[in-house]
Amino acid sequence: MVMGCYGIGVGRTMAAAIEQNHDEHGIIWPAGIAPYQIIVVPISEKNEKQMAAAEQIYRLLQIKGYSVILDDRAERAGVKFNDADLLGIPIRVTVGDKGLAENKVEVKVRKTGVNEKVPLDELETAIAAIVNALG
Repeated sequence: MVMGCYGIGVGRTMAAAIEQNHDEHGIIWPAGIAPYQIIVVPISEKNEKQMAAAEQIYRLLQIKGYSVILDDRAERAGVKFNDADLLGIPIRVTVGDKGLAENKVEVKVRKTGVNEKVPLDELETAIAAIVNALG
């Protein structure tokens, strides 16, 4: 033997976390090691109202210190949702026309699958509660 390694490195830790936290849709990252805590998904990148609201939410969450990604790709909503689940981002905020008409967005917790409509003026509080609950 030339060399042996018995340490637990970052790669092994991530692999172990994925092995213990996944389902048929993909990874379910523990909140403490997720590459991003939140993904903001506008239903249509062509809809100016959705994009403006999504970008505003994205900036607000960044200012509040969250690790956020904005999915502004030119893809169907289902593709974006599947990719968010596959990547295992703990919280998904969906911005759509129906929700915006009610001044709300959908917030989905990847680990539990719980999906609820949250008023825009309560989003920051709701996200903070979810992040605290996830640890």
